[in-house]
Amino acid sequence: MKALQYRAIGAPPEVVEVDTPEPGPGEVRLRVTAAGLCHSDWFLMGLPADQYVYGLPLTLGHEAAGVVDKLGPGATGVALGDSVAVYGPWGCGRCRACAQGREDYCPNAAGLGIAPPGLGAPGAMAEYMIVDDPRHLVRLDGLDPVDCVSLTDAGLTPYHAIRSSSDKLWPGSTAVVIGVGGLGHVAVQILRATTAATIVAVDLDDDKLALATEVGAHHTVRSDSHAALRIRELTDGIGAEVVFDFVGAEATLQIAKEVVALDGDVQIVGIGGATLPTGFFSTPFGASVRAPYWGSRSELLEVLDLARSGAVRVHVERFGLADAPEAYRRLHDGDIRGRAVVVP
Repeated sequence: MKALQYRAIGAPPEVVEVDTPEPGPGEVRLRVTAAGLCHSDWFLMGLPADQYVYGLPLTLGHEAAGVVDKLGPGATGVALGDSVAVYGPWGCGRCRACAQGREDYCPNAAGLGIAPPGLGAPGAMAEYMIVDDPRHLVRLDGLDPVDCVSLTDAGLTPYHAIRSSSDKLWPGSTAVVIGVGGLGHVAVQILRATTAATIVAVDLDDDKLALATEVGAHHTVRSDSHAALRIRELTDGIGAEVVFDFVGAEATLQIAKEVVALDGDVQIVGIGGATLPTGFFSTPFGASVRAPYWGSRSELLEVLDLARSGAVRVHVERFGLADAPEAYRRLHDGDIRGRAVVVP
């Protein structure tokens, strides 16, 4: 079968021929129907050799949807032909966090060598993929896999962050969304669908700011040296109860620090590599800084329900598997409006 792999440190990914995988005991093989691209793929491909821990060659793709194609011995709970999405942050399945469906915070996964698809395990940028356990599959029940595959990360991750700050997103509150790309434009829709907050979208790109308005942002602000002042003016000097930074760079975290309100939240979702010190002489009194990771299995069900209701829709650009390297180049250059999806 064909697969898109990262094969050498610093080299671009390439489409290669590999053996079609066979499911082992308890495993499920999917015929991949859609695979989403993500900036975190570029993050790991940009790591130097002494920091890269994901194994080579690595089949990319941690946003996955497919049709159940073959069951390994003992695999139950799904049937051949089921159209499913893949819950990506795989855990041990036995600890307290996993028992709650919060496998994104499993404390045992790394020690047991359990890795998400595309982030250690072979991913979805291929004609077929292996899922380690049927519990990591969610039926799509009529949803188009291409339109919704990105919700497994680009929807689940912002949803998880928003849910964890929901007590501060009351009527009259302000939520700032910094970076209105693949995750940010979905975050705006989730905020509109699940909260009464006023939404301020921040970005450098005018086209992405236009997209933010299209999907429900109340205000847009260009991400420049005056951004913090504009947001303070929009909030009558109070600041934002919650700031969601989907970039995570020094400049964007500085904006977050300057606009978060007293007792507010800063959610650092983007992996731009910057950090935000917090304390009495850094962030406002009572403000908390959090780095959320992915989301729970039950939250993925809720995100897909939002999609079924029409409240959330990912703006998708489709690519064939042969064009996936070009799609990654455009993603790296910021030339994707919404989310790029590979259809093998």
